[in-house]
Amino acid sequence: MNKKTSKWVAGISTSVLLAGVVAGCGTTSTSSGGTKGQATDSSSKKADEKVTISLLIDNTQDSVNIAKGIVAAFEKKYPNIHVEQETRPGGGEGDNIVKTRLATGDMTDVFFYNSGSLMQALNPEQNLLDLTSEPFQANVIDSFKPTVSSKGKVYAGPIGSTMAGGWFYNKKIYADLGLSVPKTWAELMANSEKIKAAGITPVIGSYKDDWTSQLVVLADYYNVQAANPKFADEYTANKVKYATDAGALKSFEKLEEIAKKGYMNKDFLATTYDAGLKMLAEGKGAQYPMLSFATPALGQNFPDKMKDIGFFAQPGDSAATNGLTVWMPSGAYIYKATKHAEQAKKFVEFIASLEGVAAQSAASMPSGPYAIKGAKLPDNVAQAVKDMTPYFDGNKTAPALEFVSPIKGSSLPQITTEVGAAIKTGKQGAEVYDKDVEKQAKQLGLQGW
Repeated sequence: MNKKTSKWVAGISTSVLLAGVVAGCGTTSTSSGGTKGQATDSSSKKADEKVTISLLIDNTQDSVNIAKGIVAAFEKKYPNIHVEQETRPGGGEGDNIVKTRLATGDMTDVFFYNSGSLMQALNPEQNLLDLTSEPFQANVIDSFKPTVSSKGKVYAGPIGSTMAGGWFYNKKIYADLGLSVPKTWAELMANSEKIKAAGITPVIGSYKDDWTSQLVVLADYYNVQAANPKFADEYTANKVKYATDAGALKSFEKLEEIAKKGYMNKDFLATTYDAGLKMLAEGKGAQYPMLSFATPALGQNFPDKMKDIGFFAQPGDSAATNGLTVWMPSGAYIYKATKHAEQAKKFVEFIASLEGVAAQSAASMPSGPYAIKGAKLPDNVAQAVKDMTPYFDGNKTAPALEFVSPIKGSSLPQITTEVGAAIKTGKQGAEVYDKDVEKQAKQLGLQGW
């Protein structure tokens, strides 16, 4: 693990141990400019006017629930600010909408979007409001800030909790078939073979929502880094590629193996993310490679099934190096050309406060620790989230590649769909992806490209 990654792990481990110092979460008040006895002047009237700010979020159930909870709490605290919500699709389609709206000057005042490499592609200096010096940044754990920073400036506060990439599994199916949580890829494939023999879908595929096709590749990064601790730096400098690094290539080859062995549901190309969660909860599918952010949706839609749902890290070649790939929360960004910067800052400040975290927890069960100092997980957090704790406690976590390298190709969902559908081999998928990221690296002006 390189020095950069060690610092990240230390930061995220601190948040998991919930040992942060509670920071003050004061808000910036709007001054009317008047004095006592001047309540009828024009500036006071202006301060009393109700202002509407717009918010763009993705259309997943969890995102919608969190936004509704935050907005309701915020508007109660600031009755003169109304937040009007819009939704967008996830995946590549949603990325294109965000970029198009920024390019055409049609972006909402505030929008929730990925942190890490995808944020870098938004041309933050041109499109995003600099939030580096905002007081609320004192509430945010240090390890989050680099994921929403560019050229030394911070452009967001965290929205939602941390999450991990790995595999949900139906514990009842595992118990019925006498299976144990796998710590190597070979053990995972052996479990899948027994599940298939029992007439149950071993691996749930939900490629109708193409972003879900990426998870086997993305969740494997802990294993990539374990094999080559310098991978992120070498990858960013164009000294190593997915198709030429043996450990990285395995990420695509694992997806190819699942396809060749016929472990996914036959209708995986037509199955949606929501349908995939239903399959898992109802025991029609045993394992689902997914981000732990699915936990709140599972809890809301299948509360009586949560005791049957667990979570494990995507295993590699050795049980000794079994560990978890972790994602930082998304960012709450402010459009640079907003006409309501003061109100938008109040909204982001609220999100990054303990009060805002409480509103998020009430609206949706967290999928991991929060990136706000002093924030605590609810006592009734799901078992799947508790299953993540041993990895953190044992220092067996690593950030997803997109948080330690600015490079992530926009065509990965399409490429992994083709590999998962056995249209391309793992090697071919890796080669195509290497060409895809080259375009982004050159756009970012990275050295070595």
